[in-house]
Amino acid sequence: MITAQEIVEVALAESSGEDLAVIVTETSDTNLRWAVNTLTTNGFVRRQEVDVVAFTSSATGTSTATASGNALDARGVKSLVAQARSASAKAAPADDAATLVNGGQSADWADPPSDTSPQVLANVAASLGEAFYRGRLDDVEHFGYAEHEVSTTYLGTTANTRLRHSQPQSRLEMTAKSHNRARSAWMGTAELDMNHIDIAAMEADLHRSLALQGHQIQIDPGRHRVLLSPSAVADLMIDLYWSADARSALDGRSVFSATGGGTRVGETISDSPITLSSDPGDDESGMACADFEVSAAPSETSTPFDNGIGLGATDWISQGRLQHLISTRHTAQLAGIPLTPGVDNLSLRHGEGTGSLSDVAERMGDGLLITCLWYNRVVDPATLLLTGLTRDGVYVVRGGEIAGACGNFRFNDSPVSMLGRTVEAGSTVRTLAREMGDYFNRAAMPPLVVGDFNLSTSSEAL
Repeated sequence: MITAQEIVEVALAESSGEDLAVIVTETSDTNLRWAVNTLTTNGFVRRQEVDVVAFTSSATGTSTATASGNALDARGVKSLVAQARSASAKAAPADDAATLVNGGQSADWADPPSDTSPQVLANVAASLGEAFYRGRLDDVEHFGYAEHEVSTTYLGTTANTRLRHSQPQSRLEMTAKSHNRARSAWMGTAELDMNHIDIAAMEADLHRSLALQGHQIQIDPGRHRVLLSPSAVADLMIDLYWSADARSALDGRSVFSATGGGTRVGETISDSPITLSSDPGDDESGMACADFEVSAAPSETSTPFDNGIGLGATDWISQGRLQHLISTRHTAQLAGIPLTPGVDNLSLRHGEGTGSLSDVAERMGDGLLITCLWYNRVVDPATLLLTGLTRDGVYVVRGGEIAGACGNFRFNDSPVSMLGRTVEAGSTVRTLAREMGDYFNRAAMPPLVVGDFNLSTSSEAL
């Protein structure tokens, strides 16, 4: 097959004076699935995606369009360029048109794509076999999924940008159920690779959770003091982050829109010392990601005109104050705010937060411990009101200790409002969001205690 670098150069050579951007993504993925204490499927996949973005200038402005597909040879590449060029010529001028930037050339531009193999899951598979054996002895059924993926992105433009980034990531989720399916517990983890995943420790935690669910306590719906696990916090903060774009705020469609117009940048979101940030160079948490903008098509948060722009560490909320919104060059200028494109990781830190989940539960005294959330959806963008479900274990904390479990609930609450009602926090740890983990792998969150969390109705979901 034609190499990624050759795809870029063949495509750019087709330029007839107009600008072009070419994004080639080479991905290899290996995975395992299991159910009822038995491995069910495994797979290894290689795939390639090519996006060609054409920019067509005319007397009325610059329009853009994208053609996507595979490119097995030079003829296929040229066909994608022709498709993009034809669509761009018919498109309306873009309101965010700008000159492409010269993002420079990566030192590893000439390197082949990184790869993975089924071998990286060998130790996981062996550990799962031992867990399945113990599960059968303890009348516990295990279900789950493990995946390791390496994705290499090549970005080339007619502005002499030649950038490459290789992104490894791993995700493992385990659910344990009692044989009568009356009790269910979940754990998930996200890492760079599978080397640090301790299946036996996860299994032991799941079995302890199932045992705690053996004592059921009736709790009515309503507003409760809750302790949210790092996973649950991640799901809520990712929804907040994805809603924190300057375009929506300027249009009056966002919780970050100011009354009377403009944005809420500079306003206090929470009196607690909370900082929500992203950093492409976050090696300490194993969450390093691409440090340049890659955009195949326009959206609320990005534009192909900004391909190749460098990304840096950004505090979205700093010490409780809204500091930045996700912006393009165009929306930053309209809003009169600094240019801060989105970054593919997210961390929340509380200036006074210390200790593990169990430490925070002990300090909380009385309340409910929510382990994970599911099926979260935005109900009202103006307040960022979300609705969703608790799953796989809501525990009753009394006197700092887990006294038992209660049923699940539907919740209706806003993560922005929630930050204003945060009363306690633990240490920030790498975590996997239960709902958003498929789409957003790199998150680090603390456990948070939130007052008056709205558990609106009971749910029959396990």
